[in-house]
Amino acid sequence: MLGQSIRKARIHMTITSSMNAGVAGLNANASRLATISDNIANSGTYGYKRAETNFYEMVNAGNSGSGYSAGGVRTTSTRAIGENGALVGTSNAMDISLNGRGFLPVTSNGTDTVLTTTGSFYPDANGNLVTDSGLTLLGWPAGTDGTVPANVRESMTGLEQVKVGLNQFVSNPTTKMAMSVNLPATATQPGAAAKPITQAMEYFDALGTAQTMTATFTPVAATGDAASNRWTMQLTDHATGETVGSYALTFAGGSAAGGTLSDVQTLSGAAYDAETGTLGLTLGGGKVSFDIGKYGAAKGMTQLSDTYTPAAITKNGSAMGTLKSVEIDENGFVHALYDKGFSRVIYQVPVVDVPNANGLRTLDNQTYALTNEAGAFYLWDAGTGPAGTTEGYTREQSTTDVAQELTSLIQTQHAYSSNAKIIQTVDQMLQETTDLKR
Repeated sequence: MLGQSIRKARIHMTITSSMNAGVAGLNANASRLATISDNIANSGTYGYKRAETNFYEMVNAGNSGSGYSAGGVRTTSTRAIGENGALVGTSNAMDISLNGRGFLPVTSNGTDTVLTTTGSFYPDANGNLVTDSGLTLLGWPAGTDGTVPANVRESMTGLEQVKVGLNQFVSNPTTKMAMSVNLPATATQPGAAAKPITQAMEYFDALGTAQTMTATFTPVAATGDAASNRWTMQLTDHATGETVGSYALTFAGGSAAGGTLSDVQTLSGAAYDAETGTLGLTLGGGKVSFDIGKYGAAKGMTQLSDTYTPAAITKNGSAMGTLKSVEIDENGFVHALYDKGFSRVIYQVPVVDVPNANGLRTLDNQTYALTNEAGAFYLWDAGTGPAGTTEGYTREQSTTDVAQELTSLIQTQHAYSSNAKIIQTVDQMLQETTDLKR
């Protein structure tokens, strides 16, 4: 009787383990169905990373050769954050996506930094670049000269909210000027009248105001039978009324390099740089590189024939500009474009990279939080190292493959039905076991 009771108990335990395995199978497939539903529901969500449920066997430690007890199955759900979706073009310059590895730094509360891979950014009432879901783009601010200073790459403390409203109106001061003129060679011949020649040139000061600098060329009289081939050049800034430089110019008279500049002596003001052919002037309170040409160069200052000819007078800069739009380039630099036709860098958006992207914690609105499992982050310049490039006018599509998800849905449905059948069968067998007492 004792042996028969033990055998009945073993049978009961084995049958019961089968039911437990069936219940575990129902729970596992329910979890898989939940991830499939999430994936399909977000198949049109920009930046969505598909979720997946993985199954793992559970082995009953009490199994022996005389019997077997089902252990069942357990599941873990993960999100494939490291996968990249296809990029699609848009009409908004600040629709940003990453073409490759990494994340964009954003904030939803102005304090904590979270990560995303794509976003559609527009200026809000305060001029910050934000998305409809309230994410604000972060970056390193550039200086007034458009250069981004060195920043710590292992910390987020240097990042600021990208604010384009502060750059609504800016000056575009002149920093470079160039003058290519021909002075009449006959003016330096013996007996020629020393008649000065004046050339006015426009530039823009730091306040965006148009100013004038004049160059006055005075021929040096010949002292013998030969031409002097020499002139004095005086530069006057009309913004201050002061002379900013005075120079003695000598031109070659030989046949090899006749008429080209051969020597520049500084009488006052900034020195002439023979390697670049420039003078470092101070105009309107700002530094301006003034190019008059190198020695022996046909482009620049020349002395030929009997006619004064201003061949080319150029400058950069413009009057005050009004912000027209902003764009981001592949290296993460945010450019402000102005109605006067110039642009300037106002921010640099770095790319955040972590060793284990799938270790990030998933948050709302396709954002992710840093965790210990993800590893230490590093802020890369876009397009350098392992980091992908930043692409404007693009959005990243969902990584959901609808056809694959529907296939998995059918498989999950059949697996769920099969586990339900196990429970039904076990119930019938337990009923028959109970009927053995009758």
